[in-house]
Amino acid sequence: MKIVLAIAATLVGPVQVAAQPPGSSYHVVKKIAVGGDGGWDYLTVDTAAHRLYVSHSTHVVVIDTDRDSVVGDIPNTPGVHGIALAPELHRGFTSNGRDSTVTIFDLATLAVVSRVKVTGRNPDAIIYEPSTRRVFTFNGGSANATAIDAATGAVLGTIALSGKPEFPVHDGLGRIFVNIEDRAELVSIDPKGLAVTATWPLAPCEEPTGLAIDRKVKRLFVGCSNQLMAIVDFAAGKLVTTLPVGQGVDGSAFDPGPELAFTSNGEGSLTVVHQDSPTAYRVVATVPTQRGARTLVVDSRTHKIYSAAAEYGPAPAPTTENPRPRPPMVPGSFVVLIIAP
Repeated sequence: MKIVLAIAATLVGPVQVAAQPPGSSYHVVKKIAVGGDGGWDYLTVDTAAHRLYVSHSTHVVVIDTDRDSVVGDIPNTPGVHGIALAPELHRGFTSNGRDSTVTIFDLATLAVVSRVKVTGRNPDAIIYEPSTRRVFTFNGGSANATAIDAATGAVLGTIALSGKPEFPVHDGLGRIFVNIEDRAELVSIDPKGLAVTATWPLAPCEEPTGLAIDRKVKRLFVGCSNQLMAIVDFAAGKLVTTLPVGQGVDGSAFDPGPELAFTSNGEGSLTVVHQDSPTAYRVVATVPTQRGARTLVVDSRTHKIYSAAAEYGPAPAPTTENPRPRPPMVPGSFVVLIIAP
């Protein structure tokens, strides 16, 4: 019998196992229970300090990414949207939509240093631009951006925009890019001169929200509400291609190591896109996550992706005043998802 099996194995040959496409093995590996009530928006990771900052309604939750546990909290940030970090200045910044302020805090102790009133309404996304050492809030309620000196907290000026700004990124060389959601445009900003230097239409993309950047090959990855990712060459100012993504996208990210771009989709999925070349991209996976997990951040050190979500109860009955009521969040159900290969 052993001889027969040996002969059969020789005739058939070794079993060939098909290689998985790059990025196709991502899945939810863990959920960090955070709890509490209220919504959330952006997440920011500090790869050097191994910390994750999560906006949560009126405060920011700080998580140790080595231990996957909550280690701190930044209170009194009403309607917080985003968190920006300036490691060389040992400062962090939150955009507080409800009272149109920025909270400046110490990165080591998380203690609040000061609060700054911005020059617009409802500061949404926020970014630190290292070449100018300035922080910029993108004010969704007034179609402008506020520039703040990151070292002193002084307001330096305002940049008028053509519409409602969404998410910004910088190229590391003195340029900021931001989506204009209600005009389906992408604009380039000079953070030193406080001026818009270019405007690019994003059609067929509609209502762009998430934005990520590949600085090496000069590409931007735009998440669009009509279930597309638009990939833009920001050196040439032109659209490279579009790809299908999930429904309810609000966040985009890029991990330069494996050359993967992602969108987090509120329907409860993560779209994974591989860069085959600077002009060729393909969807390699659609990963189940959790309903409402619409924003994300990637840790380029560990290649883990973090998103946030909660459980929801049944929606109340429609009324004349509220014909499409949202389902209520289940109290205490807020979690941070860890998604990894």
